[in-house]
Amino acid sequence: MARYTGPVCKLCRREGTKLFLKGTRCLTEKCAVERRAYAPGQHGQQMSRRRKASEYQKQLREKQKVKRTYGLNERQFRNAFERVRHQQGVTGHNLLVVLETRLDNVVYRMGFAPSRRASRQLVRHRHVEVNGNAVDIPSYAVRPGDEVQIRDKSKDLTSVRASLEALSRAVPVAWITVDADKASGKLTEIPTRDAIPLAAQEQLIVELYSK
Repeated sequence: MARYTGPVCKLCRREGTKLFLKGTRCLTEKCAVERRAYAPGQHGQQMSRRRKASEYQKQLREKQKVKRTYGLNERQFRNAFERVRHQQGVTGHNLLVVLETRLDNVVYRMGFAPSRRASRQLVRHRHVEVNGNAVDIPSYAVRPGDEVQIRDKSKDLTSVRASLEALSRAVPVAWITVDADKASGKLTEIPTRDAIPLAAQEQLIVELYSK
């Protein structure tokens, strides 16, 4: 399956906001959005002076922003939308819940990896267990009550140790509990929209896919 392997900082600059794709670097003065707050490319600086964006352009950019934040390709993102399209409740919120409860994102939210890309690598390499069983599928849907932990033999990995040290200074989201000493955490409930720390207008994505 095709995946993006280029400079991820360009994705942040294209969307005009921090997508936190490079972990702690995004919080420093080295962040590309801070240094060059315009779209990449030869005409990047001119794009900010163009005429007002159309409704379609707003919807497309919102979809691209959310898709790139979670590190998905178009097929994966569209499949996530189709899963919630006919569910009860607010479709946009349901979409974010599906994205937030992916195993790779839960590992990232628990602070076991500095970025979603790094957490996906941990999952792929079988460093993560769910309820005591190794799971190597990043899209695995974590359910309330599931316990996610780093395997004992993987806790000494340099990236994991650095993330666990930083975890003591971080504040996890309200819908998970984390035990940094044991490198484990638990999804306590399905997150509400207010509890998801993502600046997105998900309704625009629903409008785009509903055409």
